[in-house]
Amino acid sequence: MGTALRQLPAPRPELYVFSRLDCAAAGIYTAVSAFFATASGLLAPLLLQLSPNPAIASYAVNLVFYGVIGLLALAAVRHVARRDLQVLATRPWFTLLMVPLAVIAAMILTAVLVAVTGPPQTSANQAGLQALMQQVPAWLMVPLLVVVGPFVEEYIFRHLLIGKLSGKLNIWLCCVLSVALFAAVHIVGQEALSLPVLMPYLAMGAILVLVYVWTGNNVMFSYFVHAAKNLLAVIFIYAIPPEVLEQLQ
Repeated sequence: MGTALRQLPAPRPELYVFSRLDCAAAGIYTAVSAFFATASGLLAPLLLQLSPNPAIASYAVNLVFYGVIGLLALAAVRHVARRDLQVLATRPWFTLLMVPLAVIAAMILTAVLVAVTGPPQTSANQAGLQALMQQVPAWLMVPLLVVVGPFVEEYIFRHLLIGKLSGKLNIWLCCVLSVALFAAVHIVGQEALSLPVLMPYLAMGAILVLVYVWTGNNVMFSYFVHAAKNLLAVIFIYAIPPEVLEQLQ
């Protein structure tokens, strides 16, 4: 029995101290996100120079943005990610079961909140993604929406805003900030704030915060949940013809 028992990695508090890489990644992410939210129209002439197809140009800009932040995030969080994967490897059935259950919980919570707050509305962010996915093949969208994007957002909104910031602020305040900022960054600058538009992002942010804290600040577990949710959305959008998807919405 002793030989079958795998030891969990020892706690390492030093992994939750802000580093220069954290500051660089968070600073670039905040600055670029703020620019997109307030002055994205200034990019239009540049995008047309990159490609006559605005969708391809938009994809390229997003890929570069998330790619740069993703590399910084990977360098900054590599030791935590390795430790978290080792923890998950000690209980693989838990991971395989809880990831889809968390995705289902997010879908149920979203449906309930949207039903309570009013008629469902498609956000400008979601509409833009759907329009982009109609012109960019799945093999290009999956790396951005399923691999890099969720990793960057879990690093910023869970690992930094909760895992590290909770060393300085109350953890529940950090959780609220994580949910609120996660929702806001997906719609600010694109449309007026409204509960029906915010609710899907608030629900997803709440589930991701819950699984992150519940698993002992395991950023890789929340990343797997986030990636699985995005993968499901990608499959859904590519599998359903655009005219049918429009009728469903």
